Formats: sequence, C-alpha cells, structure tokens
Amino acid sequence: MKALISAIDAVEEVEVFGRVKSVQGLLIEVAGPVRELRVGGRVEIINSDGTVLFAEIIGFRDGHALCLPFGELGGVRLGCKAIFRRHDGAVNPSEAWLGRVVNANGEPIDGKGPLPRGAMSYPLRQSPLAAHDRVRVGEPIELGVRCLNTFTTMCEGQRMGIFAGSGVGKSVLMSMLARNTDVDVSIIGLIGERGREVHEFIGEYLGEEGLKRAIVVVATSDEAALMRRQACYMSMALAEYFRDQGKRVLCMMDSLTRFAMAQREIGLAVGEPPTAKGYPPTVFTELPRLLERAGPGTPLTGSITGLFTVLVEGDDHNEPIADAVRGILDGHIVMERGIAERGRYPAVNVLRSISRTMPGCVPEEVRPTLTRARELMSIFSDMEELIRLGAYRKGSDPLVDRAIAINPKLEAFLSQRRDEVTSIQDGYAGLAEIIAEADARG
Repeated sequence: MKALISAIDAVEEVEVFGRVKSVQGLLIEVAGPVRELRVGGRVEIINSDGTVLFAEIIGFRDGHALCLPFGELGGVRLGCKAIFRRHDGAVNPSEAWLGRVVNANGEPIDGKGPLPRGAMSYPLRQSPLAAHDRVRVGEPIELGVRCLNTFTTMCEGQRMGIFAGSGVGKSVLMSMLARNTDVDVSIIGLIGERGREVHEFIGEYLGEEGLKRAIVVVATSDEAALMRRQACYMSMALAEYFRDQGKRVLCMMDSLTRFAMAQREIGLAVGEPPTAKGYPPTVFTELPRLLERAGPGTPLTGSITGLFTVLVEGDDHNEPIADAVRGILDGHIVMERGIAERGRYPAVNVLRSISRTMPGCVPEEVRPTLTRARELMSIFSDMEELIRLGAYRKGSDPLVDRAIAINPKLEAFLSQRRDEVTSIQDGYAGLAEIIAEADARG
C-alpha cells in the first residue's frame, strides 16, 4: 500500500495552460482550454523576463478566459504562457499567526520570519453559515469605549458599522476597540490604507499589547484591486478559523468602502454596467456575501463579532455603499466632522447611532436613564443654533433650561482619552448620576 501511495504521489499533475491573447487596461485575455476552467481559478502568467505574475479568472468571453492580475502588468506580452491551477485561494492558519502582520495572500510582511502552515485549509471565499444553524447573539460585549458601551451596547456575534468621513478619528477609535474589546482574538483588515497609516496604526495606536492577540491583514492603496478585495476575504477566513476553534473573535475591517471600490474596478474591467455612483451590480451582491460570514456561530463553535468602517464620501451618509451596508448590518455608529472640530473625541453622534440588539440586552432599570439622556441631548441639538445666537431666553422652557445645564456634563461623559478604558456598568452608573443630578435641580 505504501508503495502504491508513493507511486501516486510521484505522478506529475497534468499541466493545463494557455497563451496571452490580449491585454486591455487591467484585463488579460487568455486563450486556452476554457472548458477545464472556472471563475475564481488561479492563473500563473510567465512573463517575458521569466518572473511569474499571479492572476484570477473573473469571467469568460468569446471562448477566452478573462483574468485580472494580483500585481503589476509590466513584462506581460502577447503569447506569454499562462498556467491554469486547479485550486482556488485558501489559507492554512494556526494559533502561531497571532501577533503577526500578513498580506492578502497570507504571507508575512512584518520581518519576523515565516509562518507555520496549519493543518486545516480554509477557502478565502465560502458561503456563510446557514441561518438555522446559528445560535442567537450572545451577552453584551465590553468595548471599553464609554459612549458606545452606554448608548450602542453591542452583543457577542453582532455586526456593527462605523460610518465616518476622513479625518474624524476613525482609526483611533478602531485602535481603542481592537485593544479594549473583551474577546479572545482580533482579526484586523486594513484595506486600501496609506502605507504610513498602516505603520502608525500597528506601532502607535494598536501597540504591542493589542497585537499579541491579533492578526493584521494589510493591502495598501497602491496594490491591485484583487489584492484589496482578497484582503477582506483573508480577514474573514482567519476569523472563521478561530471561530471554529471555539474562540470569541472580533473581526474589524477598515474599510468596506475600499472593498466596494476594488470590486467596482473588477466589475467595470470585465464589462459590467455601472449603476449608482458608478458601482456595478456585483458590488451589492458581494457586500452581503462578505458580511453575512460574520455573526453568531453554531452551538459547537465560537462567534465572530464584526466592526466594519464605511468611509462616507463628502460626509454623505446616504451614498450608495453606506446605504447598502446600513441595511445589512445590525446597527451603525455615526462619527461627525462637526463634533471632531469642536474637540470632542470619539466624535460619535449618539443620536444618529443605534444598536439593533440593544433593546434585548440592556437591563430594564437602565432604560429610563438612557431614554432621558437621549431626550435631553435631542432637545439641546434642536435648540443649539438659537442658543449660540443668543435668541433663546433662559426660563422660556424648563426642559430646554435643563438640557442646556446638563449638556457640558454629557459632553464630558461622551469624551474619552485614547488610553482610557470604561466598562458597561461604569458607563451606566456614570450616566445615571448625571441624569439624577439634572432632574434633582428640576
């Protein structure tokens, strides 16, 4: 039997190959035995200088395979040999990957040496767990950020979006959540980020302590669209591996907008018609396929709690990607430039943020306090312009007077230093004290 196995192992795999027929923009058209191929299959193109360019089959046209590269097209010419591989993208992670930084292919980029290959292979693209196999979301999860713990309490296995424009403190908030959230493992996908920001996030914001229990997947803005998209799939596959080990996993991606932009490049390259804001239909197909992979696990596994940022263009929170993602996720956290400009961080607009699982996980005795706080903040927000212009006279409305009096304390409550950590119970207690004091003044 051993001799037979050895003989089988020694048999060379049949090499299926074709030739580069044309190159248009980012699209490589390859002639070959297309009946043997499938969308998502991998291709190795042997360049004129002998180097190998990896590509993925994204479609077929006129009997030819349409491929997009994972790298630069330099060196590709007509007639280059294209070897078709039978396997799709997969990763073999292990516990030893914790504390490491990898690229979209799962290769280490932190200079700490090679990564051990795990025993189990996880496809980068796979279907989510069946809805009827999942358990319900778990207990409230400690985020360590006071305004989120208190006003948008999250549960284990929930998926939440962070909607923000550029330069409002999104990366700092993400680092606080990565360090302080009460989970076993954090998988952090930095998608389409600037190289400087990646180094800054890992070294300064996340720090050694935060990195110890995390794996960071990086695809910078200069990388090919396939690499940026695959970094999201890699992040989710790593999260699924640790979930299946029974771990409570936090999967963070910054940002889903750049995933959508990468998919837009891919879709337009293959000839899809553009729709809203130039996004082709596959963008709105791929978003739920990716996001539904996070969430509660089965009774025998752990869970994946998701935090996904959405970079809103021109601070328009109703643009197509933000609107689509908001409908898929279990809640949203809205960050606003106006709040950041007046120096309050995290710049979260509590009134516009919501956690859909919060009604079922907040203690009954806390709800009146939260409702009262939101009411007073809403009153102040409605009257803020009149107050600043001096058009409101004190004593005209007792409720407005109370909202004005309590506003500085609420603003201080919502503010938090980067190195500060607050529990859910401390947040509830602090807010109850502020509201009780305001009501006592009458």
